[in-house]
Amino acid sequence: MATQLKKILSFGLLLAGSLSGNVQAQDSALLYEVTGPGLSQPSYLYGTFHLICPNDLVITEAMKKAMGSTQQVYLELDMDDPAMMGSMQKAMLMPNGKTVKDLLKPDDYTVLDTYLKQKMSMGLAQLGMLKPIGLLSMMYMTMLPCQPASYDMTFAQMATTDKKEVRGLESLDDELAALDKIPLEEQLKGLVDMAKNPDEAKREFMNMIELYKSHDLTKLMNTMKTSQFSGGDFTQFEESLLADRNTKWIPVIEKAAKEKPTFFAFGAGHLGNQKGIINLLRKGGYTVKAVE
Repeated sequence: MATQLKKILSFGLLLAGSLSGNVQAQDSALLYEVTGPGLSQPSYLYGTFHLICPNDLVITEAMKKAMGSTQQVYLELDMDDPAMMGSMQKAMLMPNGKTVKDLLKPDDYTVLDTYLKQKMSMGLAQLGMLKPIGLLSMMYMTMLPCQPASYDMTFAQMATTDKKEVRGLESLDDELAALDKIPLEEQLKGLVDMAKNPDEAKREFMNMIELYKSHDLTKLMNTMKTSQFSGGDFTQFEESLLADRNTKWIPVIEKAAKEKPTFFAFGAGHLGNQKGIINLLRKGGYTVKAVE
């Protein structure tokens, strides 16, 4: 149960940064090589999808080569930090002792409660103290025909096997601060809509996975942006969820890559557009080349 809870909490936090944004069509790739001033050896970027079936989690030869040629790994969060689990548990609880029941109309509460009982065998009496992003990760997990896997955790395990240090691009507090700018009521509206239309929600989610697998990031991000299950106009929160975080990550990426060749992995939504990691690095004088 502890392992399952860790998956749920980590998926929820990581979903916060991946379910928004758009990318430009110039690069249909997930893996990129970074070279340029101050870098003695190449570093690499990889765009992840945070919730996927093990059969769809593919570590290609190019990815193995990139990982093998680097000396440290940076994920969005430091996933091998022994204190992370306890911090996640606290961070995923609703503030000030509130529960979902305090924020939903009775009819909407019943719809969401019924869905969770049917799919998870637990209702809001047990889960209602979790923030919406924690419930969202559970709902997405019910849509997959498998026990989900994670690129982030897989890369952390690969790094541990190779005795490489795993670090985080940001702290847990930083990631949560970006998400907390979205009102809880708006986040919950999306969950209720999913519970009301479970078949459509599942089709949309499975389509996102297929688009990710085909590296069609433009369509993937457009699907995320126009989702009927977003709970509101999330374009107004793109700055905090993506652009602001990208800007803060760039100095971290530059410093790490200059110290030693590094493998960076983060939600694919952070890669593209004018305020994405790729463009920000290119503006900084680095060469960012698509690998696959």
